[in-house]
Amino acid sequence: MNPTCLDYCLTEAEHQQFEKDGYFILEDVLSSDQIQRLSEAADRVDAEERAKRGLEPHARLSVRDFIARDAAFMELVDWHKTFPKVWGILGWNLQIYHSHLTMTPPQPTTNGRDLKFSWHQDSGRLNAEMETNPRPRVSLKVAYFLTSTSETGRGNFYIIPGSQLQNQIDFPNGDRKSEVKESVPVLAPKGSAVFFDRRLWHSASANYWTQPRKVLFYGYSYRWLRPRDEVSSGKFWNDFDPIRRQLFGYSAQGGYGYTSPKDEDVPLRTWIAEHLGEEALIP
Repeated sequence: MNPTCLDYCLTEAEHQQFEKDGYFILEDVLSSDQIQRLSEAADRVDAEERAKRGLEPHARLSVRDFIARDAAFMELVDWHKTFPKVWGILGWNLQIYHSHLTMTPPQPTTNGRDLKFSWHQDSGRLNAEMETNPRPRVSLKVAYFLTSTSETGRGNFYIIPGSQLQNQIDFPNGDRKSEVKESVPVLAPKGSAVFFDRRLWHSASANYWTQPRKVLFYGYSYRWLRPRDEVSSGKFWNDFDPIRRQLFGYSAQGGYGYTSPKDEDVPLRTWIAEHLGEEALIP
């Protein structure tokens, strides 16, 4: 793994904001050349999937398990400017458990904000079957913005700051598509990354801009959580370094290595200890 990542470890300010608000934005994590390569790859995937599914031009598209479809996507899995902040929050027992590429094309303007995709927390049944209040974090996402959502009306996703600590929200008339006065739009510039807790209540919105909204979502979780996708990138294990193999699901011990890992199962732990000392390891 690129040692320059040590210059981008989670700061105390970032940690405090994540714990308080459930998210933070990190600007300028991607270069202009990188954005171009990622955008071209995303456009290709979008065209392929739109034709395959018979989707109309204005339809929102989400493609799960997209990472293996281009080397540019793979590069972000352990990107040196962002990955240290992921392990700074979740620790070393990590995997990629979910990913999706989302394209939100422009649509005709209306007078409303159009939260038609509904307020929700990520991870589906995890929210119904975990009994604690608040429920445990378990995972987070890093969203890379290939187009600008620095202004509203560009398909921004809206969040309710601090709501990661609330199992339930009292929506007006019980309608999860309703306006919530405490909500705010995420204003993410092109080339930025948004880190957010899976429990954070959030909603997508419609895009009334002139360009499609392009975002790449990388979901990280503890290794004992069953992946939400096929995680087809694991078939490239032989081409990966040990840490990337860990991220795509490798376990030297088989199933036991996910719940009771040894060093050979989690090389990230050894790497952190060697470069930052044992005190940097989250238990």
